[in-house]
Amino acid sequence: MGFMPTISRDEVAHLARLARLDLREDELDHYAEQLDIILASVARVAEVAAADVPATSHPIPLTNVMRADVARVWLTAEEALSGAPASDGRRFRVPRILDEE
Repeated sequence: MGFMPTISRDEVAHLARLARLDLREDELDHYAEQLDIILASVARVAEVAAADVPATSHPIPLTNVMRADVARVWLTAEEALSGAPASDGRRFRVPRILDEE
């Protein structure tokens, strides 16, 4: 690559030690190149990021749509269980899939 590295091989070795990674010599060179590309890309994005553009976590503004909390009459337990293949009082009965109590 034609630009000066922004992260040195020694810094990659130091980061690897901190992360408890045992990297070979050729891996240190490889990761130094990759991290350098990533840092250069981040630097390019930082150059074009204007102060008048707010930071965002999503490209479209999100709003929470809520309906009014109104009490309504719903199905009774008996109505809900009426089509179930098996029930136990006020609950659906299903086959046991775990051997836990």
